[in-house]
Amino acid sequence: MNTTINFPYLGFYLDHVGKSISVFGFEIAYYGIIMGCSILLGLCLAEREAKRTGQNPDTYTDLVIYAIVFSIICARAYYVIFSWDNYKNDLLSIFNLRQGGIAIYGAIIGAVLTVYGYSRIKKLSFPLLLDTACVGLVAGQILGRWGNFFNREAFGGYTDGIFAMQLPVSAVRAHEITEEMWAHVQMIGGEQFIQVHPTFLYESLWNLGVICFLYWYRTRKKFTGELFLMYLLFYGVGRIWIEGLRTDQLIIGHTGIPVSQLLAGVLILFSLLWILKGRTKKNNGEVHRQDEHQESD
Repeated sequence: MNTTINFPYLGFYLDHVGKSISVFGFEIAYYGIIMGCSILLGLCLAEREAKRTGQNPDTYTDLVIYAIVFSIICARAYYVIFSWDNYKNDLLSIFNLRQGGIAIYGAIIGAVLTVYGYSRIKKLSFPLLLDTACVGLVAGQILGRWGNFFNREAFGGYTDGIFAMQLPVSAVRAHEITEEMWAHVQMIGGEQFIQVHPTFLYESLWNLGVICFLYWYRTRKKFTGELFLMYLLFYGVGRIWIEGLRTDQLIIGHTGIPVSQLLAGVLILFSLLWILKGRTKKNNGEVHRQDEHQESD
């Protein structure tokens, strides 16, 4: 397989981008290495945020152990359910994570359910746990998307924009190559290359903006849980745009509707409504306290 990845308009030509590294005869996928580093980065940031807010950092060390397990299960299940045709004839391939095939929304759902269950068992504040963990979550997403880079997956359609990425046809899944890509295929060194949107890069950069906003807003939030809702809101906005560029969309049945775009829209609406509800409740509480103070005067 040709291991070249090019960004011609940026002047980057990477000739030897493998999918794995050999350690004592064992092949370790870069995808797995990056996922592991993403988890550690997210945990470190969550623990720092816990210290800043007067919580026990060890809470998040314990929580992440459970979250990893359930998030991976949910992320894989989400992906397999909406791409069942790729697995129905080879059920054992469901358990092969080395080639990717996990969905971030599934991971988020698994993580939120884990946090909820943990908060109930440990009698902790569910919204506070979410506010603290979301900073680490989005940091993990920033780094984690680079696993798609090494796997040559999760890319968009044809583009001749400045961020255009060139991939060898032999290195990508055939069903992800659209007619438009074939129409613009290029011969480089005697091999066919497609030129596509690097959506992994777009999402990584978008999430970098999201985490910068969250760090700015964390001391300005109006109620506990709002920071996590802001994460859902802005991540959803970015995902609707980015998902529209991708060629490997998970579709709801035969409706032609990308499930990630639909879910992103639901998250945007949900977060907006809960932010409005939380702020209204807080404002009403402040007005009520002011009225009581005036009456006592």
